[in-house]
Amino acid sequence: MKTDSIQQLGINTVRVLSIDAVQKANSGHPGTPMGLAPIGHVLWAESMTYNPENPEWANRDRFILSAGHACMLQYSFLYLTGYDITLDDLKHFRQLHSKTAGHPEYGLLAGIEVTTGPLGQGFANGVGFAIAQKHMADRYNKPEFEVFDYKIYAICSDGDMMEGVSSEAASIAGHLQLGNLIYLYDDNHITIEGNTDLAFDEDVAKRFEAYGWHVQVLADGNDLAALFAAIKNAQMETKRPSLIKVRTHIGYGSPNKVDTAAAHGSPLGEDELRLVKERFGFDPDQHFEVPTEVLHYYREAGQKGIKKEQDWNELYKRYKGKYPELANEYELISSGKLPKGWKEKLPVFKAGDEKIATRKASGKVLNAIADDLPHLMGGSADLSPSTDTDLKKYESFSSANPGGRIFHFGIREHAMGAILNGMALSKCIIPYGATFLIFSDYMRPPIRLAAIMKIRPIFIYTHDSIGLGEDGTTHQPVEQLIGLRSVPNLTVIRPADANETANAWRVALEHTDGPVALILTRQELPVIDQEKYTKATELEKGAYILSESEKEPQIILMGTGSEVQLLLTAQEQLKDKNVAARVVSMPSWELFEKQDAVYKEKIFPKALRKRLAVEAGSPLGWHKYVTDEGDVIGINKFGESAPGEEVLKEYGFTSENVVKRAMEIIWRP
Repeated sequence: MKTDSIQQLGINTVRVLSIDAVQKANSGHPGTPMGLAPIGHVLWAESMTYNPENPEWANRDRFILSAGHACMLQYSFLYLTGYDITLDDLKHFRQLHSKTAGHPEYGLLAGIEVTTGPLGQGFANGVGFAIAQKHMADRYNKPEFEVFDYKIYAICSDGDMMEGVSSEAASIAGHLQLGNLIYLYDDNHITIEGNTDLAFDEDVAKRFEAYGWHVQVLADGNDLAALFAAIKNAQMETKRPSLIKVRTHIGYGSPNKVDTAAAHGSPLGEDELRLVKERFGFDPDQHFEVPTEVLHYYREAGQKGIKKEQDWNELYKRYKGKYPELANEYELISSGKLPKGWKEKLPVFKAGDEKIATRKASGKVLNAIADDLPHLMGGSADLSPSTDTDLKKYESFSSANPGGRIFHFGIREHAMGAILNGMALSKCIIPYGATFLIFSDYMRPPIRLAAIMKIRPIFIYTHDSIGLGEDGTTHQPVEQLIGLRSVPNLTVIRPADANETANAWRVALEHTDGPVALILTRQELPVIDQEKYTKATELEKGAYILSESEKEPQIILMGTGSEVQLLLTAQEQLKDKNVAARVVSMPSWELFEKQDAVYKEKIFPKALRKRLAVEAGSPLGWHKYVTDEGDVIGINKFGESAPGEEVLKEYGFTSENVVKRAMEIIWRP
């Protein structure tokens, strides 16, 4: 086998591994790893700090493959540098239960920092990672103790650059002067449909310069010296995020498919595979061939991280000796545990006090617990006065003050969601982000990815129904609640009053198995009397009997959020009609479904099938709980612009209508 150098042989080995895996799977993206292999080499062999034997080392550099379709590049380098991945894993690329999924999946394979694939998400996640590093460095680093100084690297594609979320994230990254970001743009000019000039001819370099980024442009993606020098330049940059625009060639080495869409999303084919191997000096009859000297070379590169971590551990040991309180705080937080005593700070609201919107109650909860949870950090998409998400005693995060805990995402809901995911993946921040419920639609991709990864950002959605009033149809959510409930691993909580809101926060902060969405009102609501009715601590079970009838119940009234107040009033009105009704507050379907069969039977006895659900949103999904003998008061059309109380009355959300519908169900033959 002929080669100019071990570096070039290693690069070509990655190219051949990638096309072999795609060919064997008969599925995947071979061309992009072929073009990116030199960039991957410079990153893993010469530039990044990491330890394959401890992929979770706190001060490792983070690598994000935003161009997730090129995952065979990452899998190949993880294998070669010594992560917990075998050659057999590469051979099972895209197969059932394989570590090497069709796009990188967090938690499936060590060394994957974040699940990517939907283009633009990884780009924006990296901004969240960078924010977390800046915040942690400001809080924990001390003179002579730079315990957190890692950088965030990403490879981005033409498609990433086209997706709007990347523009949102790039804008805020430049504004915040995130000099710890180093992104390499794979400028290969090809997408699925053909050349990028079909739809994309902007000057990306100038765009990023306008965002405030440090931009370098390389004409040849195979020039290792130029790649190394550009990354070194970026590492020296502290005040601006860096973009290195690299002209690459998709399918490099393929005589018939280089620089064509045919190399993008389909196997090269056996004949072309042989030609590529022959060009690179590999035996065309061999598959998954890794020369011994290549494996040795990259394993040595991976081993360098062991010494770096050992040096860091010594540094941290001295740091802990000098700053024990900060070290103990960091160790507790990074373990995923919460400090003691914070729950005692949760406010308890009294019935009879002034009415309070659950968004306002949420703000009071946040500010009551903020001192005891130093890693709780977040903000809104330019809506903090409306979502009540500012931490009153704390300052805003900025380029000049990365220790701030209030975050201003700007009017960038999509980027906000993806940035929150990156912050959550730092494992040292519990991030929250807020907007109106209607705008959760802008955030669906990052919500879904958070749920796939089972990470724990907290999404706050206020103005939760037609009850928000005058803003009208465009701002009144109808289908959003059921849409969110349909996402696996996402826990949706819509509290009925201030005390349920406090307990919703308790559950959200203790929840470790996926993201939580808190759904909160704009309109003011009475505080439910916890002396008269069941205490709101029962919210943790998802559904509970808020008020039981004095006699054997004839019907169950169930609901969430602001509509629970209607149920309590209707229960009294039904009592005057000699009808016994049970009232169930059901703030979270997901939490309820985690309860055992005995508890579920207690709340919804199989023998009691007369039921009425009331919620100011789509009725879809409620039929599971109301049975074929029950009914739902919901909304199957868009809202109206008018004062909230008028709109609610117009749509049937009155205690009188609840009573009327309940009576119809009871007397239904």
